[in-house]
Amino acid sequence: MLGSVYRAELPNGKILAVKKLDKRVSDHQEDDEFLELVNNIDRLRHANIVELIGYCVEHGQRLLIYEYCSNGSMYEALHSDDEFKTTLSWNARIRIALGAARALEYLHEQCQPPVIHRNFKSANILLDEDLSVRVSDCGLAPLITKGSVRQLSGQLLAAYGYGAPEFESGIYTYQSDVYSFGVVMLELLTGRQSYDRKRPRGEQFLVRWAITQLHDIDALSRMVDPSLNGAYPAKSLSNFADIISRCVQVSYSVFLVRRIWIP
Repeated sequence: MLGSVYRAELPNGKILAVKKLDKRVSDHQEDDEFLELVNNIDRLRHANIVELIGYCVEHGQRLLIYEYCSNGSMYEALHSDDEFKTTLSWNARIRIALGAARALEYLHEQCQPPVIHRNFKSANILLDEDLSVRVSDCGLAPLITKGSVRQLSGQLLAAYGYGAPEFESGIYTYQSDVYSFGVVMLELLTGRQSYDRKRPRGEQFLVRWAITQLHDIDALSRMVDPSLNGAYPAKSLSNFADIISRCVQVSYSVFLVRRIWIP
């Protein structure tokens, strides 16, 4: 949505990820605003957040250079056609969810001022060589609120199933990030995409399909990703579903990720 990401290799063999911002973003932002954005991103330091390595504002280009995560994204791990998906055991999924939750806790509670992600989704949850989480696009919310990108972000989040109900009204808060986190957990639980137009009409939006079944133990068991082959503790599954429910219910009262999970 904000731009394209490229894999870059330096002469010394070091691999980096380069995000080239879309013209729709850069055309609505002055150079000093971009430099302020870079400074704010550079202050984000956490084990579960992708580290900014550098930037470029030359030749009409605006680039953000990040550390490279060798195992791609959670979206790719769950929804690609290769065999990587089979490596995501129940424990691996728990670790991914915890890493993502800790990243949000850091952004919402430890950063001053607090940071709303605004584009939290499985494609932005990157995985390193040991499947540790690195959340990307942190600190880029100011770009999403610029001009036509703001309108586009609302359409995309709604269409792809990550947008909280209030987003349709142009409202986005810390709770909205928590809602998106609940959708990500649903992906981990079911192995389904947040929005899949290939499925029957009543199953295309993951939250709408799943929300009424999360507290029905039989229905919940049928929802679990078949690739797990039943290899998960029933109690852990129930707790996982309870957290999801508290994140995505329409009138949810959960405000901070720490209150729902993090020890």
